[in-house]
Amino acid sequence: MNFTSSVSAVEDDALEESPVSAQIQFCNVTKMYGTVTAVNDLCLAVRRGEFLTILGPSGSGKTTALMLLAGFESPTRGEIFIAGNSVAAVPSYRRDQGIVFQSYALFPHLTVRQNLEFPLEMRGMVAADRAKRVERMLERVHLKDFGTRMPSQLSGGQQQRVALARALIADPPFLLLDEPLGALDRNLREQMQLEMKNLHKEFGITTICVTHDQEEALTLSDRIVVMNAGRIEQIGTPEALYDRPATRFVASFLGEANILENPGFKVEFEGTPPSGTVPMIRPERVRITAPATPQRAESNQRQSVSGIVQDMIYAGPLRKYHVRAGNSVLVVREHLASGQQVFQPGDEVSIDWLNTDIRFVVA
Repeated sequence: MNFTSSVSAVEDDALEESPVSAQIQFCNVTKMYGTVTAVNDLCLAVRRGEFLTILGPSGSGKTTALMLLAGFESPTRGEIFIAGNSVAAVPSYRRDQGIVFQSYALFPHLTVRQNLEFPLEMRGMVAADRAKRVERMLERVHLKDFGTRMPSQLSGGQQQRVALARALIADPPFLLLDEPLGALDRNLREQMQLEMKNLHKEFGITTICVTHDQEEALTLSDRIVVMNAGRIEQIGTPEALYDRPATRFVASFLGEANILENPGFKVEFEGTPPSGTVPMIRPERVRITAPATPQRAESNQRQSVSGIVQDMIYAGPLRKYHVRAGNSVLVVREHLASGQQVFQPGDEVSIDWLNTDIRFVVA
């Protein structure tokens, strides 16, 4: 068993031992479009009540996986189970799910209130009960005074709130989010991330989100599934995936990574690295100083190398340096602080890190 598959096995074992049951399961699901394999032998269990994000670049198979679960696509091979029942013969409109698309897909000819009433009317709820539930939901998403407006009269953030409210109003057993914040600017995305996190905590609904946005995945998720070329690269909590990526792809896609393969200097570390792996360190774990800076007390546990600054990038709350050391260009990221020395391209510097901050990833 290679290092990647052993990580997946650990995740599978943890799920089996968990007292929380799996609500959704993909069992050896493959989806092909002609000769192109979009999803390849996908095995995934989603725990009841968790917020799970499927993260990956374009073409990784993440959206196809969501469309298969939603019933908009059918597997070429394999089975999908919801609450223990196969949904192979269940059409999308009978899967009792809430869905939010990147485009929001609000009915443009209906008011906000009518958009929220629609799924309740389809379920046969009487008008008086519909009205009460809609008013409660409008208040919950801070749109109490917007019920008579048309979608075209709303901002992007307001439309997103309406789409979320419509998906949640009928109390579906699970919620599917397809790039839900992709159409918003950065400030609105951050606001909606907090809103979605609060809504998930309040409703406790099982949520599967598809995105290519790393920050979104790290902020919202209980677990993250990183996909690449139709397959799962790694599954884990945000902390586990960021701090202990299994593969070079996960390390580089989920944040930035300094891959120390043939760096031109000996890399010191603790323990024995797994076979077929290369060392890696995150940019924020690397310290940059002037060459004559006194060593820290734990200097015997740190590795220090000399380098030349190639670039300095000011990015608001932090600075990012590109430092050539040996055969490598390492990224160093430090948060701004008063009295901090600023280095410029061409400056000689020393960079150092704790040996225990070195991680090993499958090459």
